[in-house]
Amino acid sequence: MPAVCFYFQVHQPLRIKKYTIFNIGHDHDYFQSPDETANNIQILEKVSKTCYLPTNALLLKMLQANPDFKISFSLSGVFLEQIEDYQPEVLQSFQALVKTGQVEILSETYYHSLSYLYSKKEFKHQVQEHDKQVERLFGVKPAVFRNTELIYNNDLAQTIENMGFKGIITEGADHILGDRSPNFLYQPKNTKNIKLLLKNYRLSDDIGFRFSDPGWSGFPLTAHKFANWVHQINGNGEVVNLFMDYETFGEHQWEHTGIFQFLEHLPAAILEHGDNSFLTPSEVVAKFEARSELDIPDFISWADAERDLSAWRSNAMQIDAFEKLYALEDRIKATMDKVLIRDWRRLQTSDHFYYMCTKFFQDGDIHKYFSPYQSPYEAFMYFMNALKDLVLRLEMVPVRDGE
Repeated sequence: MPAVCFYFQVHQPLRIKKYTIFNIGHDHDYFQSPDETANNIQILEKVSKTCYLPTNALLLKMLQANPDFKISFSLSGVFLEQIEDYQPEVLQSFQALVKTGQVEILSETYYHSLSYLYSKKEFKHQVQEHDKQVERLFGVKPAVFRNTELIYNNDLAQTIENMGFKGIITEGADHILGDRSPNFLYQPKNTKNIKLLLKNYRLSDDIGFRFSDPGWSGFPLTAHKFANWVHQINGNGEVVNLFMDYETFGEHQWEHTGIFQFLEHLPAAILEHGDNSFLTPSEVVAKFEARSELDIPDFISWADAERDLSAWRSNAMQIDAFEKLYALEDRIKATMDKVLIRDWRRLQTSDHFYYMCTKFFQDGDIHKYFSPYQSPYEAFMYFMNALKDLVLRLEMVPVRDGE
């Protein structure tokens, strides 16, 4: 009887342009670039055509045809900013999905940041800013939280519970589960009311990463084959959390792979088994009890083989960039300069630090795939140059009392 909980992460960063030492002190726009490899507007337009618009159109048709089909999205604030400004048709298509009543919008940090690791005050501000934007654009208030990159530990769960959320989502990492299954709800340690949903990363990655791999034993993946895998969980789980990047559809897995046909036929294939269903995260939290307490004292994430913070904090460049950025918090906020504060927050987006990662082998290849830069060192250089300019701007702004 497993319920399928589909959640899609939708995020497009404001990538830092090729910001050299010659830009410092003269050019205060760190993000808009005529260079096509880091041009955020061009990238957004491309992904809108390959993924957002066709997938949203398909999902709307599927939702209207089947009232039992349900999905959820986590839409970063910087993504929503960009589609509101440059791709209003994409925003309207997401709004049409939410209006069906079968789509839930989750909460996250507005700037898709790792702020919880450095400033709880900044973290709470970004969550509140994100939720206000969601309410303004969609008329709904998020009730389940998803932290950037599924980063999670016990303390975060307590913080999120105190902020009034009913559920929180993270990775079903093997090293924290042991012999337990990700296909149940759990109670975060030292909490009372909030419940923990864990990603079934094997089934999620079958779609997100392995779908078009001819060397994979499951290739070719059909809707009925996948539905049978879900059905095999009957008796050994209550919910299958399928969490993945939305760009899986049409961008990471191109249209010619058959990914859209797979998606279109999947709900009917899963619902052929009478005990199966689709639920949103809030519905999962309301329907199922937590099976046991889950103690996760150290941070985990959904990134790389280690499922930890090493994708963003594994080398001296990343650590130096983080520390210098967050060291500015009090001084930046004291200026009450909205543009300065906004730019400081845009530099917090996790992607900037992801591009600086120097891992090798498969994880390194994935980092290179997403990066618009020639190397991690180039990403670090442009980031630090932008940060130097931000400091110069800060020194020229009079400090006021309060934020």
